[in-house]
Amino acid sequence: MRGLKPEWISDPKVWRTEILAGLVVGLALIPEAISFSIIAGVDPAIGLFASFTMAVTISVVGGRRAMISAATGAVALVIAPLNREYGFGYLVAAVILAGVFQIALGALGVAKLMRFVPRSVMVGFVNALAILVFMAQVPEMHDVPWAVYPLIAGGLLLLVFFPRVSRVVPAPLVSIVVLTVITLAAGIAVPTVGDKGELPSSLPVPGLPDVPFTLDTLTTVAPYALAMALVGLMESLMTAKLVDDITDTRSNKTRESIGQGIANIVTGFFGGMGGCAMIGQTMINVRVSGARTRLSTFLAGSFLLVLCVVFGPVVSDIPMAALVAVMVMVCFATFDWHSIAPSTLKRMPAGEIAVMVVTVAVVVATSNLAVGVVVGSITALVIFAKRVAHLVDVTSVTDPDGGQVVYSVTGELFFASSNDLVTRFDYATDPDEVVIDLSATHIWDASSVAALDAIETKYRQRGKRVEIVGLNPPSADLHKTLSGELTAGH
Repeated sequence: MRGLKPEWISDPKVWRTEILAGLVVGLALIPEAISFSIIAGVDPAIGLFASFTMAVTISVVGGRRAMISAATGAVALVIAPLNREYGFGYLVAAVILAGVFQIALGALGVAKLMRFVPRSVMVGFVNALAILVFMAQVPEMHDVPWAVYPLIAGGLLLLVFFPRVSRVVPAPLVSIVVLTVITLAAGIAVPTVGDKGELPSSLPVPGLPDVPFTLDTLTTVAPYALAMALVGLMESLMTAKLVDDITDTRSNKTRESIGQGIANIVTGFFGGMGGCAMIGQTMINVRVSGARTRLSTFLAGSFLLVLCVVFGPVVSDIPMAALVAVMVMVCFATFDWHSIAPSTLKRMPAGEIAVMVVTVAVVVATSNLAVGVVVGSITALVIFAKRVAHLVDVTSVTDPDGGQVVYSVTGELFFASSNDLVTRFDYATDPDEVVIDLSATHIWDASSVAALDAIETKYRQRGKRVEIVGLNPPSADLHKTLSGELTAGH
């Protein structure tokens, strides 16, 4: 930074990259936003306006540069039942309340939970994302005129080979323009963006949701708002982490969480359907187009609105085949092919592979990235706990005179590993003096303290004395606080 201005401000190459990336993403957002509007059961303009306000707002208040936030399918699935049962006003109220929840969760540090997401879950998340994005393109290739297929193939060829000719203009933009010109010039009748729904012709107007401001309204929308907040934060934080890895930079996840909330509140007051980070469009922006700053995010939303309001007739003529080709290329670029290479699978522990497969399977089955991440993380924790539980070892050395035995315990003591600890001692034949050396272990929870109490009780019932030595300070404090307090009768 030089003063208060980023260094890239004076770099024309960065400006060109960011502007063109924003234009490509703006074009790609249009059919997606319209499709998600249909899922939510609202007018296409609602999804388009939401994508505009989300992208522009998050470009200012978000914590991850170059990430794209807009109307998303995950959010649409959550709030669609509310819209069907109670109407659009309740949907807007839920979007605003979800934003409030996200700000509160961000302030409480929910972003720190991302550290508990293992790498195998992250790989599964990325691969599942690529599969879902591809599956979303399949309907655009089913029961369509034959000309769609050569157009998609031509678009893919442009996306693959044009970067070898020049990187001045993003290949996705070239592909979209070329295929649009070909279809218009040759009069080829294929599905277009305009077939997805009518584009808006005016700017969004702010206002309050049309609902009664009562406790009943709050109790009605709160469950949907909380679900939307959690799903939106999960997808946004996972996307931010993915972009961190791609760009080798760090981002402020707490700021991103709060920023998502602010963006949803703004979107709600403008009558939008809300949203969160869009992984597919983010990959277009970051990985395919090379964008790295907030400018591309801001321009993606701005171009989206301008394209719809000012150039609606032109944008409506863009063949869906062009956008399908771009998204298919995004799928191939996003999928972690190294993770399924035979050489990788041979070296990878079976548990890690299982976690990745479970994550992918759950995401694909539910079409919900957040559910897949949660199930994958829980699976990883269970496998880890089972693995660590077997790493505790107990060895004993008896004095030559037979008056004392010393047990040395190694490994981490917690609920899973301490359950079997009680069975590792020879209570009947040990001498009267028993020393348990815990210098090579750590006590993590009450279960471990209870296990040690049980061991002492078994020896005491036989008239033998137990001395526990070697506790590190945290373990000693926990043992001192809880010992003797965990069993009825003390």
